[in-house]
Amino acid sequence: MCATCGCSDDAGVRVIDPSSAGHEHGHGHGHSHPEPDRTVLLEQDILAANDRLAADNRTWLAARGIHTLNVMSSPGSGKTTLLARTIVDRGRTLPMSVIEGDQETIFDAERIRATGCRVVQINTGAGCHLDAGMLAKALHTLAPPPRSTVFIENVGNLVCPALFDLGEAARVVVMSVTEGADKPLKYPHMFRTADVVLLNKIDLLPYVDFDVESFTEDLTRVNPRPEVLCLSATTGTGLDEWYGWLDGRES
Repeated sequence: MCATCGCSDDAGVRVIDPSSAGHEHGHGHGHSHPEPDRTVLLEQDILAANDRLAADNRTWLAARGIHTLNVMSSPGSGKTTLLARTIVDRGRTLPMSVIEGDQETIFDAERIRATGCRVVQINTGAGCHLDAGMLAKALHTLAPPPRSTVFIENVGNLVCPALFDLGEAARVVVMSVTEGADKPLKYPHMFRTADVVLLNKIDLLPYVDFDVESFTEDLTRVNPRPEVLCLSATTGTGLDEWYGWLDGRES
């Protein structure tokens, strides 16, 4: 849990607008670790404070008709490729912008920016997830238009991001077939809160040992609610079903 390692300390967090990159600067910071007998209370305090900020975000977004999707996965699942493809295919009919989350660099933000989409990058420093306070700052910088969609690409991690409500309308969990079919049982918190699960890179199924039926059965044991959409953000297979899910959320 994050309070144990102190990664919830936001002293190293930076919100970066790539269009003005070059004016930002990083700085190091030190942090102390909580005493073991205080860890549980500290975790509860952190999550309670985050939940209050998430409620504020949700109210702010709802008042403007802005639909937010928290996109979570392990590193390398293809989140950024999927978002870039979605923007190219649907950006003209569905106003959208993106908040990127990574510990360092603006690589992903630059990929999104290359599509012409408005984007800001959150660098979390030592942090392994986004939280509601970071999102509030990023929304202030992003200034998304009313009645638009904001994709939040969370830090690549199948553990901590699941614990922090950002004020999003829905959670999208992306898995790739190269990761192994046992992830729903290994990381149940992530899949327990998912509203939809996207199984990406299915064009690689002939070359990897991934049992789709076993994955779906294990996911159902953890959370029977989410729809599972099999797709390839690279080849475009299955993307119509993803876009149909997005349209259903907007209606």
